[in-house]
Amino acid sequence: MQFCPKCKSLMVYTDNKAVCKRCGYEMELNPSTLNSNLRIVSKCKTNGDVPIIEEDVCVLPTTDVICPNCGNNKAYWWMRQLRAADESEVRFYKCTKCGKIWREYD
Repeated sequence: MQFCPKCKSLMVYTDNKAVCKRCGYEMELNPSTLNSNLRIVSKCKTNGDVPIIEEDVCVLPTTDVICPNCGNNKAYWWMRQLRAADESEVRFYKCTKCGKIWREYD
């Protein structure tokens, strides 16, 4: 993500340059400017000026737990209230290796 040095607006990536939609300032991009994990995939169908950026990011916390499917010892986890409010929450796990999802009741 880049901000315009003139007007401080968010710059939009097009081909090999970043363009400010507010003031028109253009900045040439080199490979070291962009994060190697980001790729510009396509243009948005409703507005051709907005690029869709694909990035492999998981924002869930991880914990040490053994996957029942593959035996991996790392998994993402989250909690959900599935039953009545006076009962405990259910903890879900998703294996970081095979993607299997399972639950644990407290």
